Amino acid sequence: MARRRRTAMLAAATLAVGGVALPAGAAQAAPACDVVYATNDWGTGFTANVTIKNLGDAINSWTLKWTFPNSSQKVVQGWSAKYSQTGSEVTATNESYNGSLGTGASTTIGFNGSYSGSNPKPTAFTLNGVTCNGTPANQPPTVSLGVPTGPFEAPADVPLTASASDPDGTISKVEFYRNGLLVNTDTTAPYGYTLEDLPAGSYTVQAKAYDNANGIAVDEKAFTVTAASGPKLVATPSAVSVNEGGTATFNLKLSAAPTANVPVTLARTGDADITVTPASVTLTPANWNTGVTVTVAAAQDADTVGGTATITASGTGIAPLAVTATEIDDDAPGGDNAYIKRFLDQYGKIKNSGYFSAEGVPYHSIETLIVEAPDHGHETTSEAFSFWLWLEAQYGRVTQNWAPFNNSWTVMEKYIIPSHADQATAGAAGTPQYAAEWPLPNQYPSQLQPNIPVGADPLRSELQSTYGTGDIYGMHWLLDVDNTYGYGRCGDGTTRPAYINTFQRGTQESVWETVPQPSCDTFKHGGQYGYLDLFVKEANAPAKQWKYTNAPDADARAVQAAYWALTWAKAQGKQADVAATVAKAAKMGDYLRYAMFDKYFKKIGNCVGASACPAGTGKDSAHYLMSWYYAWGGAYEANQNWSWRIGSSHNHFGYQNPFAAWALTNVAELKPQSPTAVADWQKSLDRQLEFYAWLQSAEGGIAGGATNSWDGNYGTPPAGTATFYGMFYDVDPVYNDPPSNQWFGMQAWSMQRIAELYLETGNAKAKALLDKWVPWAIANTTVGANWSIPSDMKWTGQPTNWNPASPQPNTNLHVEVTVKGQDVGVAAAYARTLIAYAAKSGNAAAKTTAKGLLDALYAASDAKGVSMPEKRGDYKRFDDVYNAADGQGLYIPPGWTGKMPNGDAIAAGKSFLDIRSFYKNDPDWPKVQAYLNGGAEPTFNYHRFWAQADVAMAYADYGNLFPNG
Repeated sequence: MARRRRTAMLAAATLAVGGVALPAGAAQAAPACDVVYATNDWGTGFTANVTIKNLGDAINSWTLKWTFPNSSQKVVQGWSAKYSQTGSEVTATNESYNGSLGTGASTTIGFNGSYSGSNPKPTAFTLNGVTCNGTPANQPPTVSLGVPTGPFEAPADVPLTASASDPDGTISKVEFYRNGLLVNTDTTAPYGYTLEDLPAGSYTVQAKAYDNANGIAVDEKAFTVTAASGPKLVATPSAVSVNEGGTATFNLKLSAAPTANVPVTLARTGDADITVTPASVTLTPANWNTGVTVTVAAAQDADTVGGTATITASGTGIAPLAVTATEIDDDAPGGDNAYIKRFLDQYGKIKNSGYFSAEGVPYHSIETLIVEAPDHGHETTSEAFSFWLWLEAQYGRVTQNWAPFNNSWTVMEKYIIPSHADQATAGAAGTPQYAAEWPLPNQYPSQLQPNIPVGADPLRSELQSTYGTGDIYGMHWLLDVDNTYGYGRCGDGTTRPAYINTFQRGTQESVWETVPQPSCDTFKHGGQYGYLDLFVKEANAPAKQWKYTNAPDADARAVQAAYWALTWAKAQGKQADVAATVAKAAKMGDYLRYAMFDKYFKKIGNCVGASACPAGTGKDSAHYLMSWYYAWGGAYEANQNWSWRIGSSHNHFGYQNPFAAWALTNVAELKPQSPTAVADWQKSLDRQLEFYAWLQSAEGGIAGGATNSWDGNYGTPPAGTATFYGMFYDVDPVYNDPPSNQWFGMQAWSMQRIAELYLETGNAKAKALLDKWVPWAIANTTVGANWSIPSDMKWTGQPTNWNPASPQPNTNLHVEVTVKGQDVGVAAAYARTLIAYAAKSGNAAAKTTAKGLLDALYAASDAKGVSMPEKRGDYKRFDDVYNAADGQGLYIPPGWTGKMPNGDAIAAGKSFLDIRSFYKNDPDWPKVQAYLNGGAEPTFNYHRFWAQADVAMAYADYGNLFPNG
């Protein structure tokens, strides 16, 4: 709309156009609005941010319209406006809070959309019926990347800086890339990011600047990190937090004695409220080991957000070292507290203590010699990735910096969600052939039985139609991050991280009895047919193939993390910062539905006899629970074109996540796009809560689970076995060595989700479960100097048959805590359960116990996180060979021979260690060897990534929900 003239002038001045009298102002009116339309694309979806600037008189309401150039472009869901779409024309009208726009005022709206083919921008916009300028001239921005001259010695910290400007707009963000991988996004000048703990190698780094119309400029630099040859700088702690108006210190020293004095300068980048003194120090042959004290101060200011800065120590001939300093804000509202400070301290340790690979992938643990579910510490799991996402969501809540959260999803998507190249035939037709599961490894390989009926996959066509691809968007559960085994990608031997798998042979196969194999088996390693014929027996020679296994609890936890990121970003007015990532979480939830189905899509309920149990059609093969896994695979060779997908018949209570089910059902931004997805998740939410109620013991602990396939081969369960919708009660679903419901960690992990559901929604069923579980857990907990929590449990009896119309109490189902311990990760997860429950219910005992556990964890802090000594008597199994008497040890079928990539022989009579001889070179191996030689059980202080993240988040939860202590 044009700026209005005075009435007298309008009445007097007219122009004749084609015989029609028009007001002069209208004939000469300049466009009265300006629109900047910026998008971020991902495959067949995109996020759009639309900035509307009013160039005319003030308005009290507005309607913005545009037409999509591509008929497939659709608005899926949006924010900050009400949207409607007819054909390709979109109408957005203001919300009550952003309808008033004064002259020169702007507002930004946004939406998630879908498309096929291309995603061109609209070319014209109207505001209240008047055509706007459209997008500006869109001159590109400029950017300059700065990298220190070095030299850099491993492990190197390399600070990157960038300056960026835009001649006709503003800079929206600067992205930093390392060897093609996005490592950080900075939205505030001065732009910077420090690459930490880089190993020796060649690096190419880029700064990519975006303007407000998504114009792009790139600058690139290269540098080399050499192997360590002399003293290096060491900071203790490696990250600090400092109270607003206060100070904190760290010690700076050298790793070895220098031959002469080493002058070191200290420079700050980032938040100007943070300062460092002195500006330089000198490390000498006399003080190199004791070091010098550096003081970091944070100025008192009026904002309510703690900032961050990087302190870079550098000297001639020595690799620079970066220390992250985070301000702890004390202003109200939103001021931080002691537990938020603990969170930031722990977060700093996690980001600066060797938990991440050169690619930015989180390891399972800092330590390499560790055997539990992963068989090596520098493998990683989808579990670790999901905890990383959750950790970064908490960091975004505290700092309002959402770049690390988005980056964690980017790294996850690049390395543990298989790319199209990694699952090239996933869209091909195919049906899985039945192979029975057997209790013992020595009953494998299992014969394929194509005559056993399998059901129809009810999701394949719907997902392919929704997303335009046959690729599965889900995490594989296990990565060899450092390529320790040497498989690489599809046998190339070098690509890292590498997809691998281990467990394949029934409920009794422990990690000590597994044969690691590549997820893409091209017969390059192993035996004649790679590793395939160790597990499955076929009528013909097996084909080269790829195959992946998803751990549903990890993907569900990723959705849970995305919910919190969205919630906290909304509270900060920064929803747009996380919108694209949250949309990807919704997509992950769409594919996660494969965990709701019987392994071979057979009908649910009283499924006895592999041939007799009928094949499912539609959704009658869905149990609507989160099963132990789903898996998918397909042909590797170009002349073949087939694929398969399977669910799992086994359902463990510890994998359920009703919180994620609720979010995928009720939160607009997280609702999956497939037509039946929301209804499936609603049914899953209801079914999961029923499952918990069915499994809650008389004491309060939650028992194992249920299966639709007894013994994994649709066998006949013992007479009188209790049922849940026709599925059979199983005290230890899936794995029995050790029993999968023996560990209290499953209780803590799973009930934390119930507690968050109760916290956010007040769900009565969740409250009832917690009202019984919490007193039982607290009764078995001790806080104080000699703190302990449940560790191992024993179960007796079974639940009653489930009757959804009239649920009955489980008076015959009992649990006994047999061992107590000090597992720091479990203690943190348990504390988080109590915190959420106490915050909603006001339960004083839950709050007191949670605080006691947090204080005990804080007392166990060390330079790398939080850790307690662990005795590992199970390490006697390193050199166990197969023993037919007890069924333990590594089983290789007689006559089967092969080799690991490093040359280790695979044959009958070999042990776990025999096919992993690299362990003998581990720095901690002498402790294990001494034990195998008859010495005492070895003791380790482990730093598992998931545990350290849970500790940090427990601090953050308490500081957030109980800011006054």
